[in-house]
Amino acid sequence: MLSVKRNTAIFFKILLILGFGYFFWLMVKITLEYIPYDPDTSFLMIKQTEVAERPEYIVFFYTHVYTSIFVLLSGFLAMLRKNFGLKSFHRNMGKIYIFLILIFAAPSGFYMGIWANGGLLSKVSFVILGILWWFSTFKAYQLARQKKFKEHKQWMWRSFAFTLSAITLRMWKVIIVYLFHPNPMDVYQIIAWLGWIPNILIIEYLIKRKLI
Repeated sequence: MLSVKRNTAIFFKILLILGFGYFFWLMVKITLEYIPYDPDTSFLMIKQTEVAERPEYIVFFYTHVYTSIFVLLSGFLAMLRKNFGLKSFHRNMGKIYIFLILIFAAPSGFYMGIWANGGLLSKVSFVILGILWWFSTFKAYQLARQKKFKEHKQWMWRSFAFTLSAITLRMWKVIIVYLFHPNPMDVYQIIAWLGWIPNILIIEYLIKRKLI
């Protein structure tokens, strides 16, 4: 019986790794669209007002794009933890993850949220997301410094739930556009909230049930 449970756990871990690998590759492809630098590429084509009138916007944008891909990777590798005998590796990946979010990814995401598409509803969501992303990561860092590792783990999962919004909001966008064909600005308003609220609710449920 124990052997069956162990094999099942390994199977799901492999599925998790493969699933993340697929979506991570999709995010890499999106990131590669912005190499080399070009202010008229992809998403930036609909942000020309910000690009032209706010020189700092492009700096924050590229900072966010280039660091977020490493945040995703280091966060996922850190979450593998000691289950694979990677305790020191987990610690190093966690440090990279926390550093990139606190210094680069979350502040730049917060700034971009101020100028998000979709009107006030979208802006409020992305600004809140930026704040919660930074705070949850900082809280995880504080708890690790205090050697409160159980609480640290919980806050790291909360942080990673916000990190995964980069993937989940795009998944929701594909689903909503395919099923309902709404106005583009309406899509932004919907996915701005769907991208992260279900994520954090799932994590809170798992924490409460002591499943993570």
